[in-house]
Amino acid sequence: MVVLQTKIRMKLNSSQVLYFTLTAYVDSGSLKYFCFFVILSLYVLIISCNVLLIVLICVNRTLHEPMFLFLCSLFVNELYGSLGLFPFLLVQILSDVHIIPAPLCFLQIFCIYTYASVEFTNLAVMSYDRYVAICCPLQYNSLMTSQRIVFLLFIIWLPPCLAVGGTAFLSSSLQLCGNVINKVYCSNHSIIKLACNDPTANNIYEFVMSFLTVCVPVSVIVYTYMRILQVCFSGSKQTRQKAVSTCTPHLASIINFSFGVSFEILQSRFNMNTVPSFIRILLSLYFLTCQTVFNPVLYGLNMSKIRSMCKKLVLNSVRKCSP
Repeated sequence: MVVLQTKIRMKLNSSQVLYFTLTAYVDSGSLKYFCFFVILSLYVLIISCNVLLIVLICVNRTLHEPMFLFLCSLFVNELYGSLGLFPFLLVQILSDVHIIPAPLCFLQIFCIYTYASVEFTNLAVMSYDRYVAICCPLQYNSLMTSQRIVFLLFIIWLPPCLAVGGTAFLSSSLQLCGNVINKVYCSNHSIIKLACNDPTANNIYEFVMSFLTVCVPVSVIVYTYMRILQVCFSGSKQTRQKAVSTCTPHLASIINFSFGVSFEILQSRFNMNTVPSFIRILLSLYFLTCQTVFNPVLYGLNMSKIRSMCKKLVLNSVRKCSP
C-alpha cells in the first residue's frame, strides 16, 4: 500500500520535471580550469579544421566534384555535432551545480542523435560514390549527375532529422518519475529509464529508427565494399592503388566512428559499473569528440587535392605576412 501511494505521488509530480541533474560530473576542484582549457582548445581545433576544409571545397571549383561535396557535408555535420556538445560541456565543467533545463536537454538529444545518424548516412553515400567511381568508372559522370547529388544530400540529412525528431518528441511526452541522468550529457535512453508509464512504444520506435538510420547505411557500406574488393582482386594494379588511396581514409573513419557508437550503445543498455567512471566518461564522449577531429585531419592529410590546396593557402598567408 505504501509503495502504491509512493508511485501515485511520483506520477502526480512527474509533470513538474523542469530540469535534469547530470550526476557523472565529479568535483575536480581547481583542476576543472585545466579541463576547461583542454576542452576549449579541442573545440577551437575542431572548428578551425572543419571550417577551413569547408571553405576550401566551396571556394575552389576544382574541388566541386561529388566526392568533395559529400566530404563538405561530412565536415558540416562535424561542426553540427560539436555544437550540440562542446558549449554545454564547457558551461557544465565550470558550474558547481550540474543541471540542465528539460527543453535544452531534449534539444541536445535531438542534436547528438541527429549528428550520429547523419554521420552514418553520409558515410554510406560516400561509400556508394566510391563504389560507382571504382566499379563503374565509365558511367560515373552519367550516374553522379547534379540532380542525383542533390537527392543524395537530401537522403543524408532529411531522414535522420525526421527520425530523431520523432524520437525526441515521444521522449518529451513521457510521464517521468525522476530527473537524475548518470551521464555528462542528455541521452534518450536515460530519459526512457525515468518513465513512470510503460515506455514500450518509445523503445519500439527507437529500435525501428535506429535500424533505418544505422543498420541500413551500414548494410550499404558493407555491400559496396564487398563489390569494391571484388573489382580490386580481379582488376589491374592501377585499380587497386586507386581503391586503396580513396577508400583508406573512408574505411578508417567508419571503423573509428563505429567503435565509439558501439561503446555508447553498450553503456546505455548494460551495467558498466565495473568499468572506472573516468574511462566510461571518456569513451561515451569518444564518438562526439574524436570523430570531429579525426575526419578533417584524416582527409586533409590523405586527399592530395585538399593537401595541395592547404599548402597553397599556407604559402599565400606566409607571403602576405612577410615584409
